[in-house]
Amino acid sequence: MGSVGAERKTVGYAARDPSGHLTPYKYTLRETGPDDVFIKVNYCGICHSDLHQTKNDLGMSNYPMVPGHEVVGEVVEVGSAVTKFAVGDTVGVGCLVGCCNACKPCELEIEQYCNKRIWSYNDVYKDGKPTQGGFAQSMVVHQQFVVGIPEGLAPEQAAPLLCAGVTVYSPLKHFDLKKAGLKGGILGLGGVGHMGVKIAKAMGHHVTVISSSDKKREEAMAHLGADAYLVSSDAEKMQEAAESLDYIIDTVPVNHPLEPYISLLKLDGKIILLGVINTPMQFITPMLMLGRKMITGSFIGSIKETEEVLEFCKEKGLCSSIETVKLDYINAALERLEKNDVRYRFVVDVAGSKFEV
Repeated sequence: MGSVGAERKTVGYAARDPSGHLTPYKYTLRETGPDDVFIKVNYCGICHSDLHQTKNDLGMSNYPMVPGHEVVGEVVEVGSAVTKFAVGDTVGVGCLVGCCNACKPCELEIEQYCNKRIWSYNDVYKDGKPTQGGFAQSMVVHQQFVVGIPEGLAPEQAAPLLCAGVTVYSPLKHFDLKKAGLKGGILGLGGVGHMGVKIAKAMGHHVTVISSSDKKREEAMAHLGADAYLVSSDAEKMQEAAESLDYIIDTVPVNHPLEPYISLLKLDGKIILLGVINTPMQFITPMLMLGRKMITGSFIGSIKETEEVLEFCKEKGLCSSIETVKLDYINAALERLEKNDVRYRFVVDVAGSKFEV
């Protein structure tokens, strides 16, 4: 595989333009340093934000771009100063591969809020080279942004926890919503939402899934274990549920009205926005003021929280609901994801895929 300090060629699947279509792409990994870990990628989850990035929905995409930020692989080599990992370890890499290590968020170990954070892909690393993600044979990552996958947690199951899992876990922890007995709502039952149901239930919460239609009711309650199911267009049932929830995890990644959901919150209840939306959202202020309610947001999670959610899921026996595919199916998977045709997360078997350039 080469030696520490030497550049290596690797192959990934890259988008070349806003069509978002991925094709094989050979590129050079940055030089490894004393704090770096060289990782052979085994699995990588597909996140809805991969769609946003490959199609330039946010207007900040750079091509060619190798997506993928729910990466699980095997350590092949480590730098001389690496203390956290050894060759042969199963490890994960999430959304970030760098930060400034000098600002207040970095000091508080919530590096995802560092203004100089470096994304796993579609960004520029400190050496001036573009970062590329996990739909590739290998990656080089600083040890600070690598996490160990607990023994007993299947690597393909661990992949979605590195984004979808920690994205739900982080706000529940930060806003003191981990204690048992709370009543929570999960708005949107996709990759993040389904993990929200599982994690909240494992914390001892009464969980209501809120959806725009009735088609996911059986899945939510019979398979994911939700306690209740609300269809947002059913005015009578929505009224019956008014002021019943301590929080709502809003995972919907497209513009939608907030007012119907604000009415579901108790005094001091919170709507926590997790979906990436590039258009303004609206609400009238008395709906917040008259219940001292809060609309807030949360962004993925820290490295520490990622380690915590992995251990939590191992301890509670939680797993993602996944469909495993090979890289030659990646474009079909992205098309299906755009149509919400997956229950609930695609995970690419990277190691089992063929790479032809």
